[in-house]
Amino acid sequence: MLRTPALIATAIGALLVTATPAVATAKPPSGVVDALQRDLGISQEQAINRLANEARGNAAAPALSKRLGDRFAGIWYEGAESALVVASVAASDTQTITRAGARARIVPRSYAQLAAVKEGLDRTAPPATVHSWAVSPRDNSVVVLTSDEQAARAWVATSGMDAAAVKYEASAERPRLYYEIRGGDAYYTSDGYRCSVGFAARRGTQLGFTTAGHCGSNGTTTTGYNRAAQGTFQISSFPGNDYAWVATNSEWTAPGVVNGYSAGILPVRGSAVTQPQGSVCRSGSTTQWHCGTVQALNSTVNYPEGTVSGLTRTNVCAEGGDSGGSFISGDQAQGMTSGGSGNCSVGGTTYFQPLGELLSAGGLTLVTAGDTNPPTGCEEYEETYSGSLTSNQNQYQPNGSYHQATVSGGHAACLDGPDGVDFDVYLQKWNGSSWATVARGDSPNSDETITYNGTSGYYRYRVHAYSGSGAYTLGLNRP
Repeated sequence: MLRTPALIATAIGALLVTATPAVATAKPPSGVVDALQRDLGISQEQAINRLANEARGNAAAPALSKRLGDRFAGIWYEGAESALVVASVAASDTQTITRAGARARIVPRSYAQLAAVKEGLDRTAPPATVHSWAVSPRDNSVVVLTSDEQAARAWVATSGMDAAAVKYEASAERPRLYYEIRGGDAYYTSDGYRCSVGFAARRGTQLGFTTAGHCGSNGTTTTGYNRAAQGTFQISSFPGNDYAWVATNSEWTAPGVVNGYSAGILPVRGSAVTQPQGSVCRSGSTTQWHCGTVQALNSTVNYPEGTVSGLTRTNVCAEGGDSGGSFISGDQAQGMTSGGSGNCSVGGTTYFQPLGELLSAGGLTLVTAGDTNPPTGCEEYEETYSGSLTSNQNQYQPNGSYHQATVSGGHAACLDGPDGVDFDVYLQKWNGSSWATVARGDSPNSDETITYNGTSGYYRYRVHAYSGSGAYTLGLNRP
């Protein structure tokens, strides 16, 4: 390996040859080669050469950067086989770069100058239409991704940075964080309670999770284990039953797992019912992971708050805050923690609400590991409407008008747009003087779903083409 400054200065011409011969000649895994062929559209030979060139280039990059010093303007790869390109602000570096086996580019701005521009933008609050920005050595610019170039230019001007060093690219990204729904994780209700997630489940294309009915009534909102906005109770039954389903917003995804805490992350693969004396384990946000056996099916329990029937009795311990959490046997989902007696210091009895009853009553589908994609289309909704939009155009449904909800209850919509566009849907309610948006589906995708629990009144849906054009279908459920 080339380690000393003197050796780097005298042997730069041999850098790419001598840096990491073992890495350069190692046979790449076939799965990596196959994936590169498939995803980059290159041949097997090109994929193998690409990996070898990148291994050599990645090892050489730090020394090349140091060798060029303040004149260095960045490194990148070009072509199907990843030819190494090194940029400098000084033409006198051309020979040094080519002797190292790289292609030379002479550019007006050094990497340090571009980094300073980027750091200046980092210190300036961006508008929502600016999605991201980064130094791009290949462009010798800081590239700003934005859906509104005029607003982005104004933002750059406000920063006081060199506007000539900034390049703008149209973007419909609207990046956002994603959080995972995992059985056993904590969530918090707008009523001030902490409960636990049961299992991820969908109603149509709307994602959500199961939990205990006594944790919240319809319309109660939730935040997740991380206190991020999460969802709204759309189904809740207690007493009589003790089940509920929370519809989550678009920031939450579902890998079809249970957080087993000390047992690790566990896959959910089905919901076959465990019979009496069969083993069963429970995950909850207070006492985490505990196991035991099933004592009896179809138990009726007389809680102080009311009687609940159809529960399964177990000798697994639980405590407050574990309510709603996952009961699972192997990889088969069983139900959601309801209540019991005792604790996890001395042991006790815990009852769970079987999952199957809620899936059936709510028209829900359990999300299982490896099967996290929502169904396509909006066929499961009670009403469907269609239309066609061009970019930045709006249409209102149903039929260009509005509808009246005479009772309180749940509203749901499914927007199915063409591939490659960004269509959004907004539920609006008449407040007596104007239309106010009460729910929205505005992810950077062609398809959206929204749910809303509202009072009686006049409602309409606004379908908006944020970018792209084409035909859409809107499915609706009314209270």
